Amino acid sequence: MSKCAVILAGGEGKRMKMNKPKPLAEVLGEPMLKWVVNSVRRAGIDNICIVKGFGKEYIEEFVETLEFPVETVFQAERLGTGHAVMQAKDFLKNSGGSVVILNGDAPFMDSETILNSYKYHTEQNNAATVISAKVDDPTGYGRIVRNENGDVVAIVEQKDADEKTAAINEVNSGGFWFDTEKLLSVLGEIKSDNNAKEYYLPDALKLLLKKNEKIGAFTASSPDTVLGANDPSQLKELEEIAINQGYNC
Repeated sequence: MSKCAVILAGGEGKRMKMNKPKPLAEVLGEPMLKWVVNSVRRAGIDNICIVKGFGKEYIEEFVETLEFPVETVFQAERLGTGHAVMQAKDFLKNSGGSVVILNGDAPFMDSETILNSYKYHTEQNNAATVISAKVDDPTGYGRIVRNENGDVVAIVEQKDADEKTAAINEVNSGGFWFDTEKLLSVLGEIKSDNNAKEYYLPDALKLLLKKNEKIGAFTASSPDTVLGANDPSQLKELEEIAINQGYNC
């Protein structure tokens, strides 16, 4: 089955004290976005679409430096991850098969995790598979809620989590595999009726569950897959982790 990737790269770098999109902040001298693109390519996926937003001209300049073709689409308003993926609707229609959706500012989402989660996704015949990780401090991440059988029943964002849900330490990495056709069937039904008034991509899972589709979660072997940076100190931490763990772009 054909595979494609959509990488979300519309985040602003204001807290990073840079005038470029946040995914272009560098770890070990390379933009975080390049780390993600390289992981996708190493996983054997060449059909790639980057969703640009703030500072789109910088993303376009970055794409021009690549030695392989990458499509881009523009998210004019920052209305959430679901809204970002909606901008890639034509790309998804043309690609078919399965799509992995990743954050462009998560440099340690490695090719092995992408490949193993795809294998799990297809073997389980899932409509969608979230790439999760277990972390010591889940603050700020969407929580993976499972039933007594271990099946995924929801992903609850930090802003919407009650005390019990907030205590869950299995979190959403921001990476998902979807059956492309099934994602397209619910993408337009995502609503912004939440505390942030944004269109959350995880709500696509709720809609698929309502259609009795099978949803799974693949737990990455390393909690580093969820890591990103919002300010220079966190970026420095990523550099230190990359050096200590021997990660490279």
